[in-house]
Amino acid sequence: MDDALSGLLHEVRPQGALFDRSALNPPWSMRFLERTPLALLTMLGGSAWVSVDGDAPVPLRPGDLVLVRGPEPYTVSDEPGTAPLAFVHEDDRCTTPDGRLIIGTMPMCAPEHRDTVLLKGTYQVEGSVSQRVLDALPPIARVPAAPEGCPALGMISQEIDRDVPGRQVVLDRLLDLLLVTTLRDWFDRPEAKAPAWYRAYGDPTVGRALRLIHSDPARPWTVASLASEAGVSRARFAQRFNELVGQPPMTYLTEWRICQAADLLARTDDTVEAVSRRVGYSNAYALSVAFKRTLGVRPSEHRATARAGHLPALARQAG
Repeated sequence: MDDALSGLLHEVRPQGALFDRSALNPPWSMRFLERTPLALLTMLGGSAWVSVDGDAPVPLRPGDLVLVRGPEPYTVSDEPGTAPLAFVHEDDRCTTPDGRLIIGTMPMCAPEHRDTVLLKGTYQVEGSVSQRVLDALPPIARVPAAPEGCPALGMISQEIDRDVPGRQVVLDRLLDLLLVTTLRDWFDRPEAKAPAWYRAYGDPTVGRALRLIHSDPARPWTVASLASEAGVSRARFAQRFNELVGQPPMTYLTEWRICQAADLLARTDDTVEAVSRRVGYSNAYALSVAFKRTLGVRPSEHRATARAGHLPALARQAG
């Protein structure tokens, strides 16, 4: 794992990739209450509007890609003023506005027509590393359609219609591909206000250091050793890193190590001692001190809290 975007994909669990494709007839509007951490929307035909409570609706044109950061509800409709005609819940139930279960095809759906087609992918995302990326996203991030189109979208559309061995594995991989390319395209846009660590990746000096930190956090890094790897003086490196990332190199290294440790504690049965050595601390006590200082809890407390399903609130503190 050499960066946080790669880390995000590492934390995504896309087995059984959830792609929903709906052919729709106006007027139509769907309210999504699934509470997934991240959703990706695109129109294979026709146009739509995406909105979250309190924000202005965002247009969704054919080929546009929209990331919706959960877990708050959002609405997709043919026009901004169309009231929701169906509510989609986290257990895949669909209900009418008055709460009645919808069985079979919704009235606004028209499978025989393909003029307006919404494609939606949902992502289960976990972990402190991934939270750094999610926290950098607005509630809705729109990437306009590229003139050359999106090859991954074409492949997804074709694969959904196929009933052949390996179909699900292909969709899982395409889900990964579509997510990371959309995130990169979004962060490269001027309005995105990409996080400092992402922008710094393009710098020949600081980018080199970030890749080393991300790929090998257990190495006993110092400012001097990172500067040597980057090919500049210690003073120049420290100044440049602070300018681009917004914090000193050792502070960033500590936070990255704690993010790694937090995820290992949440997902493995490794002892705190073993985790400490994997992320660059000499023993469990040293990790515990840094962990408490960064996240406000001891590693054992974090493990219990994370396994109870409350990891994101802790992870954001180290973002």
